[in-house]
Amino acid sequence: MKFTLSWLKEHLRTDRAIGQIAEAMTMAGLEVEDVSDPTSRLAPFTVARIVSAERHPNADRLQVCQVETVDGMKEIVCGAPNARAGLTTIYAPIGAWVPGLGVTLVEKPVRGVVSNGMLCSASELELADESDGILELADDLRVGTPAAEVFGAEPVIDFEVTPNRPDWLGVAGIARDLAAAGVGDLITPDIGTVPGGFPCPVSIRLEAPDLCPVFAGRVIRGVRNGPSPSWLQDRLRAIGLRPINALVDVTNLISYDRARPLHVYDLAKLVGTEIVVRGGQASAGAEGIAAGTPEHLIALDGKTYAPTPAMCVIADAAGERPIGLGGVMGGESTGCSEETVDVFVESAWFDPISAAQTGRALGITSDAQYRFARGVDPQSVVPGLELATRLIQELCGGDASEVTVAGQAPAPPSPVRLDPTRVNRLTGLNLDDDRIGAILGALGFRVERGSPWTVTPPSWRRDVEGPADLAEEVARIAGYDALPATPLPEVTQAASGVLDLRQSRIRAARRSLAAMRWSEAVTWSFTSRANAILFGGGDERLLLDNPIASELDCMRPSILPNLIEAAARNAARGFADAALFEIGPVYAGDQPGDQRTAISGVVAPHAPRRWDGANEDALFALKGDLMALLETLGVATGALQLVQGQNRPWWHPGRSARLQLGPKNVVAEFGALHPSVLKALDAEGSMVGFELIVEALPQPKKRAGKARPRLDLSPLMPLSRDFAFVVDASTPAGDLARAVAGADKALIAEARVFDVYEGPGVTEGKKSVAVEVLIQPREATLTDADIETLSQRVVQAAGKLGAALRT
Repeated sequence: MKFTLSWLKEHLRTDRAIGQIAEAMTMAGLEVEDVSDPTSRLAPFTVARIVSAERHPNADRLQVCQVETVDGMKEIVCGAPNARAGLTTIYAPIGAWVPGLGVTLVEKPVRGVVSNGMLCSASELELADESDGILELADDLRVGTPAAEVFGAEPVIDFEVTPNRPDWLGVAGIARDLAAAGVGDLITPDIGTVPGGFPCPVSIRLEAPDLCPVFAGRVIRGVRNGPSPSWLQDRLRAIGLRPINALVDVTNLISYDRARPLHVYDLAKLVGTEIVVRGGQASAGAEGIAAGTPEHLIALDGKTYAPTPAMCVIADAAGERPIGLGGVMGGESTGCSEETVDVFVESAWFDPISAAQTGRALGITSDAQYRFARGVDPQSVVPGLELATRLIQELCGGDASEVTVAGQAPAPPSPVRLDPTRVNRLTGLNLDDDRIGAILGALGFRVERGSPWTVTPPSWRRDVEGPADLAEEVARIAGYDALPATPLPEVTQAASGVLDLRQSRIRAARRSLAAMRWSEAVTWSFTSRANAILFGGGDERLLLDNPIASELDCMRPSILPNLIEAAARNAARGFADAALFEIGPVYAGDQPGDQRTAISGVVAPHAPRRWDGANEDALFALKGDLMALLETLGVATGALQLVQGQNRPWWHPGRSARLQLGPKNVVAEFGALHPSVLKALDAEGSMVGFELIVEALPQPKKRAGKARPRLDLSPLMPLSRDFAFVVDASTPAGDLARAVAGADKALIAEARVFDVYEGPGVTEGKKSVAVEVLIQPREATLTDADIETLSQRVVQAAGKLGAALRT
């Protein structure tokens, strides 16, 4: 919302400067976003007069002008075709910054002649979009007159309007609040009544009172439409509006002056003598139009819209032809032009929810829709019409009919019972009853003192519903800077035990995964029900009554669908190789115990192409990161069982597994995600992931002390031995490696699988697993006999799994 200082002073008698006005607005709760002062931008520019203009000696299209300026006579080179002796224009001195060109003037020769300044066009001063030459001003202007004074430039305030304060969308409403805050005296002029000279020839029929409870209008005959006067055009341009013609400019002025949107129809273009207000409807069938086809409206923006039954439509031709979208935008078919002679002026109150939903559904944001969606003052219907009539008659002439009104305005806001002592109790202020009553009265509230008070909000304050709202009004007018600064009581901090085990593990997991070059994602704790069903959720108990979006209507049973969609979005934007993790809640039911904390990760592998095909398998890299994460969280990974073929349906059956401590305690699941799940989530390519539940992790073993155990390094050189075993093809290689490592825990530091082979030379149904055993002597160098004895124990340990040494 923008307005100028002079505009405000038509409603508020004040001597405050623009900066003081902005400060007072901020302290009264009006969030000022910007204060632009064009006078400072135009400060270097002044009026000058060309004394002589001669052809440039070295350029046919340039002239060398002798110019009378505020700095004396100056020689200036000018290329404008209208530069001539005796012309009064605007002069820019050396050093001035020209806003339309974005340059600072410097003294330099132009084709051999030094130009000591510049003569300016309207576009160079950003007073017009384009110009054919330099400015031509009145001859009676004094040389040296500031350009800002010539063009009536003045400061403009731009502030953000909160949704509950539609009265701030008019300068009169802003002046009312500033007057209540003591900035000046409210002098908003009364509107008065314009008597009608004949009955209104246009009748109004309301078929949708829920969309439009009240609709008023009147006819004005014999108007002379054309450009509006300069004062009106300047006022609209100052706030960023483009003047169109007098009739349209009047409605725009009243919309910003009194927060009262209006619309003017060309009476000659209306079909019939009745205006019908209804919902959108389908065609009943006509020439070239099939029955049931939605009706269409070409609006003033030149676009075609198809209103639905839930949208308010203004129609003529006995209600058959749509000519406007109520509270949103008028139609092109009845728009006014300079040939318009007779008009019908509309002033109505449209349902805010309908106006908001219509604008959102059709993609229309107009000044009228913006105001009606927030709730225009319902009592301004007839006064707004009277004000428009008076301005139209002043600018365009014409004879007005009587006002015709259909329907009834919504009921005024209900009175609020207020104990004045509660205002001080809620705000911390110390105001007497007279001060509280004076503030409320200045804001337009009707105060009836008693025990308690009865306070009736004005018609433009439908957001006030209780004593707390009234206390807020008093506090912002009294000044937020007057609120006492009382520190909160100190809270005793716990001496120790700041983080419990779960919190410590979450912190450690976040740091560990980040160190492994995973990127943390933060997604919603919701997902769509379709996604939840894919991951074993979608229970009726987990559906939201009021979701923030249609695709976020269910509490998530897993973090994986959100991460998959996030990885897919990254891939669609050129970041295909994403490794994302998230730590957050998942939900299995609606009971408190059904919420658990999950640590989940997804990798969308997109490794660079290699000629030798030596890229690492993303699944094994993921497994390595998962095992490292579990080690960080204090889980003894050597005791975990790796089980394949029992994962849930969103995992790939042949490329996934689970880590568990017995069949009932599943610690984590990991693997490739099922292609059908990825397709349902619009994710291209393969993805691998993992998910573990923090609450399912085993308790870490307690150490005797808090310090880490000392580093125990052997002074002896380690050695390694390779073993190849033939086992059943169904035996996990990891189980064999663990059995080998357990043959002698004192000497065997590590057992690592480095090859798995199935094919010629190995019995069908069997596989060969090669294991490297790292042996670390502790007390003495091992002899050949010691190594042979250890090897026998390794073979025996493997034999317990049915493995035989390959020969």
